[in-house]
Amino acid sequence: MRVTNSAIMRNFTSSINDVHSKLNKSMNKVSSGKAYESAAENPLAYYEGQKIDHQYQDTLSKLSLTTSIKNRLYQQELGVRSIQGTLSNAKTQIEYIRSDSNNGDMKTVNTIKEDLLQKMQSMVNDLNGQYQNYYVFGGNNSTTPPFSLSADGMTLTFSHQFAGDDKTTEMVMTLEQGNDGSYQYVYGKKVDLGGGAMGYPPAPEDGNPDQTMDNILRAMKEQGRVDIGYGNISDRDTLLDTFTGGLNLMTGLSSDALRTMSDSDAKAMIQERMNQSPLGLIGQAVDTLNKYADEDIDKSQFSSVLGSVMDQMTATEHNVSTVYSDLGNKYSLVESTETKLDSMKDSLEEQYNDKLGADPYEAIIEVNYYQYAYTATQKAASYMMQSSLFDFMR
Repeated sequence: MRVTNSAIMRNFTSSINDVHSKLNKSMNKVSSGKAYESAAENPLAYYEGQKIDHQYQDTLSKLSLTTSIKNRLYQQELGVRSIQGTLSNAKTQIEYIRSDSNNGDMKTVNTIKEDLLQKMQSMVNDLNGQYQNYYVFGGNNSTTPPFSLSADGMTLTFSHQFAGDDKTTEMVMTLEQGNDGSYQYVYGKKVDLGGGAMGYPPAPEDGNPDQTMDNILRAMKEQGRVDIGYGNISDRDTLLDTFTGGLNLMTGLSSDALRTMSDSDAKAMIQERMNQSPLGLIGQAVDTLNKYADEDIDKSQFSSVLGSVMDQMTATEHNVSTVYSDLGNKYSLVESTETKLDSMKDSLEEQYNDKLGADPYEAIIEVNYYQYAYTATQKAASYMMQSSLFDFMR
């Protein structure tokens, strides 16, 4: 029997490949922190580790959501607080100009009127507030600026793209004074009905008053409930609703409250609250100041309307404060949920290391051992590469 280097090298190559494979495996163990690479090595521990890993990834996903939600809620709180402050300042201005000692000069009256108009535009800017590319008071529609106000402050337009629609729906609200002297918003956009006559379109699809109110109610009922670890995913109503539409803010009517009412009751409540909304009340004051400056009303009527506006502002301030408190409660819930998720994340990391994690010290020793063994086999191979006489014998 003849033994050659070629025969020895075939066996040696198999051995050195095995050592190299074990070295790679031990290095992977150090880099990944995993004790096992496949289920075959330890089926029970491997699959328990997989279960923990899925829970861990779900926790990380929820944690990433809480940051975005907290920021949006914070921007909403800032917007509500700004509107609340603007309403309070407007009330002070109205009280000032209502005094007989201050409303005798029409220049002062017009100055207050312009100031109130600027306050209305400031409120609209707050209602169009953004976080990143998201309109925080836009409800389900995050891409369309929701509100616009006419120069005279009397016409408010709410633009909204409903889910499934390919175009934006405009809901127009115009503040008008009735024959009894009271103010109220009239819904729908007037169009030319022919012959120069202006009126509301008869067909609902063209945006008549009934359709406009239907759209407003639909928008105000929208919700954005998300699963961030608060509530039960199997019960949608227990999840946190992170949406607060601008009209919900202006009226103080939450989507939950509107969903408990019949449509007719909900629409009536919306109309009543919109007339008493911050924009509605300041708009009434602006129109009254305008008519007083133009001598369309006397001082008695002027004082009466502004007095009524001020009385209603007190209730409206309370409604806005309620929305602010609700947003603060939501923010607090998200913060406490985030704390709970952080604790859960740490706990899952510990469980994972117990079940599937590699001991770092043992793993490093193992790497050094196989590194030494692999280096030694390479040196041995260099000596065996020399050819013997038998390799040239036939």
